[in-house]
This record gives sequence, structure tokens and C-alpha cells, in this order.
Amino acid sequence: MGADLSALLKESWTLVEEDQERVAGYFYAHIFTAHPHLRDMFPVQMQLQRERLLSAIVSTVHGFNDLERTDTYLRQLGRDHKKFSVEPEHYALVKSALLRALRYYARGGWNLQFEQAWSDVYDLIAAKMIAGANEDDSPPYWYAEVVAHERRGRDVAVFTCRPLRPMLFEPGQYCSLETHYQPRMWRTYSMANAPRPDNTIDFHVRALDSGWVSGPLVWRLRPGDLIKMAAPMGSMTLDRQSKRDIVCVAGGTGLAPIKAIIDELSRHHNRSRFVHLFRGVRTRDDLYDRAHLDELVAAYPWLVLTRAVSDDPTFAEAEHGNVSDVLRRTGPWQNHDFYVCGSPAMVSATLRAISDMNVPRMRVRYDTFA
Repeated sequence: MGADLSALLKESWTLVEEDQERVAGYFYAHIFTAHPHLRDMFPVQMQLQRERLLSAIVSTVHGFNDLERTDTYLRQLGRDHKKFSVEPEHYALVKSALLRALRYYARGGWNLQFEQAWSDVYDLIAAKMIAGANEDDSPPYWYAEVVAHERRGRDVAVFTCRPLRPMLFEPGQYCSLETHYQPRMWRTYSMANAPRPDNTIDFHVRALDSGWVSGPLVWRLRPGDLIKMAAPMGSMTLDRQSKRDIVCVAGGTGLAPIKAIIDELSRHHNRSRFVHLFRGVRTRDDLYDRAHLDELVAAYPWLVLTRAVSDDPTFAEAEHGNVSDVLRRTGPWQNHDFYVCGSPAMVSATLRAISDMNVPRMRVRYDTFA
């Protein structure tokens, strides 16, 4: 994205930033009023949908720092939107509503340069999303039967499902899930295993306080239930060409894609690449799946596990502090590949630590979940 275009986006955003929640509300109100047939494409509860819109706008305003990663993401996002029955003509309706909302709340400060900048960026994003959808011949989503469901912590469940038709994915990727408990509400979760001959897939889910989807997945989901799975996304996949040793950093249920990568390495009888897994949690009670990880460490001599707890000073079986700080205290890691998954704060802190070690950006792959 050009510097001039980026500057125009940032300057125009200052005109509406204080009213950004109203911008989102106006945007959806206009779409649903002008095109009421589109309302059924959205969930009944719109709060998170508005937050996602704002997040997308802010990300656009601050620019795309990694063009290759952004291009891949937008194409995957377009393919993912097939689950909503999005058609190419819908993008023009969304563009019109977005520009109208920005224009309204910018009031007298809006000008033709701002209008053109937002129009150009939106057209670029839409073109990549449409191309991604057109390039892919997979179904809009897969139905999958839940075959096992187990609570592995006070608010964490691990469940296994089997798509009714095979779904191809790479270890480290994620996909959106929907249940009949909350129709039209989709949330992203990482696959926790490498592809299996029987096509089953594991997911790790923590129930959030206001989790419209995570709550039912933890507390209500049962074997025999059918869920919907959208197309896989994400670029935190194993670099099979690399011979370097690996550092994995997982926070909370960010453990899931890391387990998938370890599973992939084990299936190829890895003997040449050591893997050091740093697992960060707040307290010992958050160490779900602890026994299984210990079994993996015992089974694979190339796997080393370091647990880090930030708010449990009496727990003697782990390092103390944030996982990013524990990473800094160990090493050296300059010659390793990195895979990082966790909360935004945890990922940001870990990326700073990795940057301070002068690890080349191309050797760092990560995903952030909220």
C-alpha cells in the first residue's frame, strides 16, 4: 500500500475515530434498511460483528506490513466467506454502506481525496477476496459429526469431529465453526492434529465469559451433534524445507495448532529437528492436557517442554513469569524457526522478544486469537 494512500487513510480516520462505534452501527443499519434480504446472512447478536468490522477498519488504516501474508489472508478470507453465501455483487453494497458511514461521521472534513483512497483500498481488498472465492472449488462449509467430547479443565473442552466428506488442511491452520445452538454465529478454532486416515479432527475450546459459540462448544456439545466447518485458513504451517530446530510458543488454547505441528513432525519420524515447546499459562489450573503433553515428551526424544506460569508463584513444576520473559531467559534461539499462537498480548510480547534476538522475520510464523 503506497505511503500517500496510507497517509490519507490515517488522516481521514482521525475525523471519525471518536465515533467509530457509531460508524459501525450506521454501517449495518444502512445495509439492513436498504437491503433487508441481507439480514439473514448475519447473526441475531450483532455486537461482536460490529467489533470485527471496527477491527478490520483499524487494520486497514494502519496498513499492510507484509504484502505476501496479507494477500494469502485476503484470498483465504474470500473463500471463507462462501459460508455466508456471499456473491461478488454484495461487495459493492458493502462498499457503498462503508463510504456512506465514514462520510456521514466525518461531516465537513470529508473530501474527494479521502473518498478515493477508501474506494481504492476497498476495491483492492474485494478483488483479492473475490479471486480467492473463485479459485476454490470446495463447498461453502462441511458438516461434521462430533464423535467425542471431553472436559479437560474447568472451562476447556477437547472434542473430536469427523467431516461427512474429507476436508483438506495443513497442520497449524484454523477454521470457523458453527453449531445449531447459535445459528449464523461462527468462531475460529485451530485444528489440533495433523490430517488422519479416518479424517477426524480435534479442537481445543475455552469457554469465554460472553462466548456465544465457545460456551455451547464446551458445555452443551455432545457426541452425535452436527456442526458446520468452514474452509481452513492461516499460514502458521510447518516449513518442511527447513532443517533448523524449532521453538514453539503457546498461550492457553493456542496449544492446539502447536500440537498439530508436533503431530505432523512425529508422523514423518522426525529425528533431525529438535523442538522446544514453551507453554505459557496464568496458573497451574490452566495446564489442561498436561498428562498428554508429558506422554509426548516421553515418546519423542526430540521434544522438550518448558511450562511457564505468570500468576502462580508457589507452583514448583514450572518457570515463573510471562512465557515471553521465560523465552528471553533461555536459549540462544537465533538459529531456530518459531511458531507462536496465543492471545494478542502474549503474541505481541513474544514477537518483541524474538525480534530482540535478531531472528529473521521470515522464520517466524504466528497466529493471534482473541
